[in-house]
Amino acid sequence: MFLLGLAACEPVPTADGAKPQGLVTVPESVSSIAASHQDLSTARLRQQDGCYWYTHRGPVETTELPLRTDNGSPICTRPAT
Repeated sequence: MFLLGLAACEPVPTADGAKPQGLVTVPESVSSIAASHQDLSTARLRQQDGCYWYTHRGPVETTELPLRTDNGSPICTRPAT
């Protein structure tokens, strides 16, 4: 018999209402080019790659995905290396 456990961590807002660490207010220049099916309220800028990522909550799992334009290009603040 095998048991499979799944867990997800959700950021918890601070008592003063501040956004959890890493979450940013997406600039208008980014929100204007982002594909519409993405949750910009969960967007964060990753220091590791300089790209915006968001939390996708699907019917089965929650995962982090890169924020993309309508044509599928990732939205980054610096060129890919």
